[in-house]
Amino acid sequence: MLTAKLTNILFNHWQHTLQYFEVDQFKIKTTFTQVVEAYSTTGRYYHTLQHIHYVLNKIQTLQKNTQNLPAVQLAAWFHDVIYDTKVLDNEEKSAEYACQLMNSLEIPISYITTIHRLILNTKHHQATADDIDSHILLDADLAILAADSVDYQEYANAIRQEYAWVAENDYIIGRKQVLEKFLQRQQIYFTPLMLKVAEQSARANIQAEIQSFSQRCNS
Repeated sequence: MLTAKLTNILFNHWQHTLQYFEVDQFKIKTTFTQVVEAYSTTGRYYHTLQHIHYVLNKIQTLQKNTQNLPAVQLAAWFHDVIYDTKVLDNEEKSAEYACQLMNSLEIPISYITTIHRLILNTKHHQATADDIDSHILLDADLAILAADSVDYQEYANAIRQEYAWVAENDYIIGRKQVLEKFLQRQQIYFTPLMLKVAEQSARANIQAEIQSFSQRCNS
């Protein structure tokens, strides 16, 4: 549930970012309401505004080398704005939603183009070596993988709830495939800070979740 305190914090984030583009206060308030409604649709347990708050905070930590902080922040806001576990084009739809809303706010096209690219890169969590802004967004988005065991378990449980319509065995197969792809990467994180402080924890958490599936199958 979105508390009044979190709503105020998020609104302040939204307002601060849009004031950079000199968006008037009425449009700031109305578009914030639209985004809140989008993230309040049924079936969301992890991909909520709490997740957006978490990602925005991580971006603040990682922003030192960003090339376009407002674009990264807006991409964070919109990267899960459309979320349906039964379809495969959420990122594309989220990017299109972002473009339409930002066009209505008269955000410069150069920013919109960048934000569109950043959102699409969250589909496979990959980016070119020189795309620092994508690195920051992707690392912030995946920071939960390195959380302490309690928070990681809450995250894993929330993902399972979002796929409640999938049978247990099918879910285990699909989830293991996703997790194993991360383990197969040379590195999960792109930024030097996350690579240093989070890589090992993320791998340990992922391995533990995979191991838990084996235990569930044998129980």
